[in-house]
Amino acid sequence: MGSASSMLTQYDIEEVQEHCNDLFSQQEIVSLYQRFCQLDRNAKGFISADEFLSVPEFAMNPLSQRLLKMVDGLNFKDFVAFLSAFSARASTQQKSELIFKVYDSDCNGKVSFNDILEVLRDLSGSFMSDEQREKVLTQVLQEAGYTRESYLTLDDFVKVLGSYGVKMEVEVPID
Repeated sequence: MGSASSMLTQYDIEEVQEHCNDLFSQQEIVSLYQRFCQLDRNAKGFISADEFLSVPEFAMNPLSQRLLKMVDGLNFKDFVAFLSAFSARASTQQKSELIFKVYDSDCNGKVSFNDILEVLRDLSGSFMSDEQREKVLTQVLQEAGYTRESYLTLDDFVKVLGSYGVKMEVEVPID
């Protein structure tokens, strides 16, 4: 899979499919490879932050700066692995793990009240005041048995999130 301009072999496709836990079909992987090559404008074999920001939907996402920390410099295999959390076949656990990483911006394995508050601020912008965000977050945490002082591990986070469900999917167009 060296350069982005080279074609995928059957072996490459199967290797990527295994790397993403078979969450994408072989046809979907080929389509994702074509999209990866379009984004990798200089055929470096990885996608830079600037190249990700060239995708309007990504650039407009209120969490794009947090996501950029996770995707800057991904090669094709890791690009597909990242996207696999958005597959319709991904489990709630896989989706929750990705969301947890978005909230855990310092990568310490814990999410604090302030970590969640920052994400809520990114998502709601000026539509909510800090006071409103804090009130809503405090209530959600209390309903799940936590306080403002709690640090949520991945398991705790999944427990809190689980009661609200996780819906995030991207359809991969197949040519």
